[in-house]
Amino acid sequence: MTDNQYTRRGILALWGAVLCVLAAVIAARLGGYEPPEPVASPVLSSRDVQFEDVAAGSVNVYESESGRLLARLAPGDGSFIRGVLRALARERRGWEIGSSVPFRISRHSDGSLTLEDESTGRTIDLYAFGPTNADAFARLLDAGPAGS
Repeated sequence: MTDNQYTRRGILALWGAVLCVLAAVIAARLGGYEPPEPVASPVLSSRDVQFEDVAAGSVNVYESESGRLLARLAPGDGSFIRGVLRALARERRGWEIGSSVPFRISRHSDGSLTLEDESTGRTIDLYAFGPTNADAFARLLDAGPAGS
């Protein structure tokens, strides 16, 4: 048998496996199976925050309730935070929701850290992106006023 025949058989086998998995998922869903919702652990601490784009590409982070400045992200800093916010802002624009509604950062009893956008119902498990990225939001949760 030639290498080309092995390659063709491998590709056909791969497509066959994909189709089998797809058929199993469709059959399960049509049969009434619904995947279970994850059970959220109790919230230990949370903070509602708002973000504001300011001159020269900086982003100010405010505590929503008090209006205190928690952090100022200079251009080039906080790339993970900026990326998450861009995605959430895009979703808000699709729902025609402005930036006046705060985001909630929460630390849970199981050690997880989430960012919730109550206006769209979206909740993001921040540790899914790795501990370094989650720590960027944890610092906002734990922050005192900027400069302290």
